Amino acid sequence: MEHVVEGLWKVPDDLAERGRQYDAQRLGGVAAETKSHLPIERQARVIGATWLDQQLIGGGRGLGDLGFGGNAKLAMLQRAYFLEEQGLAQRRGQRVILARNLLGTLRNRELAQVAKDIAAETGLEHRPVADGQRVAGIYRRSVRLASGQYAMLDDGMRFSLVPWRPVIEQRLGQQIAATVRGSGVSWDIGRQRGPSVG
Repeated sequence: MEHVVEGLWKVPDDLAERGRQYDAQRLGGVAAETKSHLPIERQARVIGATWLDQQLIGGGRGLGDLGFGGNAKLAMLQRAYFLEEQGLAQRRGQRVILARNLLGTLRNRELAQVAKDIAAETGLEHRPVADGQRVAGIYRRSVRLASGQYAMLDDGMRFSLVPWRPVIEQRLGQQIAATVRGSGVSWDIGRQRGPSVG
């Protein structure tokens, strides 16, 4: 972090990564990272993009046959059957062919269901966010899904779900804006947009 002026600090974009590197060096190169809040048994039959899906896409490389690796491989097999039931995978002999854009399809299905539930609960209309679109609203809550954590932004009539980041948690109940690009998001926090020319 860099001290700019009294009361103002500049936080580098890669601060979290620098912290992980520091911890890994301090611990002799060993670092633990949480890949999912869901146990692998639950990931096998949930609608949403999971760590198991990433393992299926990557062929389960790096997983052993004993202990956690063995449990993960069994869960991957169960996940493949579930994806087949959902029309997102096909078996060809011993091989499993996954649908194109599997992670995006699963993420979108999960978001659609959660948005429907939130709309019924709040009476607000869901406004999906397109890639590159800017949305603004009051940050009402975070929602933890199999596909990741999302922030609910409420503009008074509609709400949007955008990828959550720790930087916004202190802004709960405040007006913020987000621009979604791919699986990433950039946040406008504490800044008001003025008139623009263009």
